[in-house]
Amino acid sequence: MLKQHTLLYRRLLMAADISVVVGSFLLTYHIRKGIEGFYPLEACLWILPTIVILWIGLMYFAGMYHSLRFKSIGQVLWAICHVAVVAFLIFGALVFVLNLPYVSRSFIVFIFIFTTQAFMFERVVLDLLFRYIRKKGFNYRNVLIVGTGPRARKFISQVELHREFGFKIIGLVDDELEGSMEEMSGYKVIGYLKDIPEIIRQNAIDYVVFIVPRNWLGRIEEPILYCETVGVSASVAVDLFDLQFTTGKESHLFGVPLLTFESTSDKVGQLCCKRIMDILLSGAALVLLFPLFAVVAVFTKMTSKGPVFFTQIRSGLNGRHFKLYKFRTMVVDAEARLASLQHLNEMKGPVFKIEKDPRITFVGKYLRKFSIDELPQLWNVFKGEMSLVGPRPPLPKEVAQYDHWQRRRLSMRPGITCIWQVSGRNGITDFVKWMKLDLDYIDHWSLWLDIMILLKTIPVVIIAKGAK
Repeated sequence: MLKQHTLLYRRLLMAADISVVVGSFLLTYHIRKGIEGFYPLEACLWILPTIVILWIGLMYFAGMYHSLRFKSIGQVLWAICHVAVVAFLIFGALVFVLNLPYVSRSFIVFIFIFTTQAFMFERVVLDLLFRYIRKKGFNYRNVLIVGTGPRARKFISQVELHREFGFKIIGLVDDELEGSMEEMSGYKVIGYLKDIPEIIRQNAIDYVVFIVPRNWLGRIEEPILYCETVGVSASVAVDLFDLQFTTGKESHLFGVPLLTFESTSDKVGQLCCKRIMDILLSGAALVLLFPLFAVVAVFTKMTSKGPVFFTQIRSGLNGRHFKLYKFRTMVVDAEARLASLQHLNEMKGPVFKIEKDPRITFVGKYLRKFSIDELPQLWNVFKGEMSLVGPRPPLPKEVAQYDHWQRRRLSMRPGITCIWQVSGRNGITDFVKWMKLDLDYIDHWSLWLDIMILLKTIPVVIIAKGAK
């Protein structure tokens, strides 16, 4: 029944959101037409299904069609802002790459502004409505908590803190009561594990949460099977390990339910948008920058012997090897001369960098200064070996010298630009600090963070800050 209600809620909310997008489109069109005249409505109608698919798809991936119980209104509004920015960027890239007709920039901007405001208003009204309903004693769930340890106490405190979630604790169950303990955190201990069937029969229980020690997992099998038999939802708290930065989530493989611990982002929708942006922006940049590539190729061949491009094997996602492309900025025997320059290395750790490298060619000096030598990596991005934003791809021999904790930087696709580049670039000579910057990026990754890094990269490249 709960699943049916959830499905109905999602469908109704999705239908309401489609109406919001359609209404915003029509409102914007009539305002624009009333002010200065505009294209016929029929000529602009192709825009409507495109933005509907964009908005609804991104809202779905952002979790906007799940229950609002577990999100504050601030989190919801912030997520809508993120969706609006990403949808606008993707639509703009589509218009630019496909050269679509009948697209006014101001028309599109106002559509997205009106839609964003309408979504925010809709979600605020829903949040206030559900809070009011729950305060009146409706739309709540009776919860039975199994366990009385510190983790159970923490869970109860969170339930008390978030009354808007609509949970009502009926009581606690334990098998190892301390002395004659009859209550904890203001709630009664109403029985042992063996009493759960009787408790469920005597009370209207919607949800049973097992927050028990690891050595209890075998003992709670029978109560969980009973909950399954009578149709009561049951969950097992799986914060069983003292992990620092990984998150656990439920998944399935070949029909087997799994508890997966991941140290990388599980924002599947945003990661999908990241890849779409990589393809669109790298593809457009490769076309637009082709004349610059030709000029660089001519000057490189005229001023030094050797190929135009420099290729090198690098380590990518989870250690995959791939061929990285750059414009050649050094003499052809640069690798052979590396050993004789190791004593000049300015980096602490398994990375080699010096300010005035004698192997750099005259043209290469300027290509490096303005990061033009990195532009061929747009092809690596387009192929999926790299991303526009991510930790810089290391050499396999550097990876071989990593400490265990440093290998985690390989858990995200490498990028052309990164947080290191906008935080000091080659001015950062401490390898450990560099690694910590990359791990901080991975731990706090979001599509919005990528957009901010891309925007910050532009002035860094223009003024050649920290370039060597």
